[in-house]
Amino acid sequence: MALMDRIAAVTAWVLKLKPVRVFLQYGAKGGPLLAGGLSYQALFAVFAAIWVGFAAAGFIIRSNPQFEAAFLQLIATNLPGLINTDGSDGAIDASTLFESSILGWTGAVAAVGLLVTALGWLASGREAVRLIFGLPMPATNFLLLKLKDLGLALAFGAALGVSAALSVFSTAALEWVFTSLGISTRSTLAIVGARVVGLLVVVLLDVVILALFYRVVSGIAIPFRQLAQGVMLAGVALGVLQALGSVLLGGATRNPLLASFAVIIGLLIWFNLICQVILLGASWIAVSADDADVDLKGTRRSGEPGAGKPTQAGVAL
Repeated sequence: MALMDRIAAVTAWVLKLKPVRVFLQYGAKGGPLLAGGLSYQALFAVFAAIWVGFAAAGFIIRSNPQFEAAFLQLIATNLPGLINTDGSDGAIDASTLFESSILGWTGAVAAVGLLVTALGWLASGREAVRLIFGLPMPATNFLLLKLKDLGLALAFGAALGVSAALSVFSTAALEWVFTSLGISTRSTLAIVGARVVGLLVVVLLDVVILALFYRVVSGIAIPFRQLAQGVMLAGVALGVLQALGSVLLGGATRNPLLASFAVIIGLLIWFNLICQVILLGASWIAVSADDADVDLKGTRRSGEPGAGKPTQAGVAL
């Protein structure tokens, strides 16, 4: 009995650990299934987004070789295996993208496809996060939700451009510092430093986008403290995934039996990992809010002033 009591005590202690409770809630809310659906939608949305983005702004991207290289590197980091830039396997050739045009039937079809798939992914992402929180869909006008999603989709696209510009600026600043110190820009220190700075820029972008996704897209009035915990953890996790992207996907994409579909399978696996991290971050926020006795369901805790009266939490635009 002493052994059984000890096992029960250890089990109870493990179940009280926050990471364990986060994973348990994530599973109980159907997180893996929700992430699978989101990753499937993301696969369609990203091809349309890449085509329309390059067709609309390809001449701006290509006007500056440094900006072009930084932008392609940013895409390669966030979407490994999607674009072929140096002769490696990729679903899309970079030169073909720069030659695309938004005018014509191809551009029109891609634009419509982007509108449908991107807005559909944002709507599904909103529902998935709210399900993780145990919240119903917001009682907001459907048209207003779609307009908000469209504005956010454009903002996310602009954020990629800003991130590429920051990458160019930070790289130039780093090269100037190394040159001033008499350190070769081709040295190991310079190469590692540039890589670290690039990853920090990507993580910063991820943190901002995640904060917008959890707070604005999902329409949940999350307090800053709980929001910061979730976005920082999820942002760092995404940074680790992006740093190890090619290594993580190498086994699946190099399987000779899957050679014809290697890129698509790799992207599906990649998007699934990304969506799992996003929803795990939401689960962490939900557990943190519960631990802090913060109610996100629109009513105050019993015993608090105004208990039972509806609040704005959980239904914010």
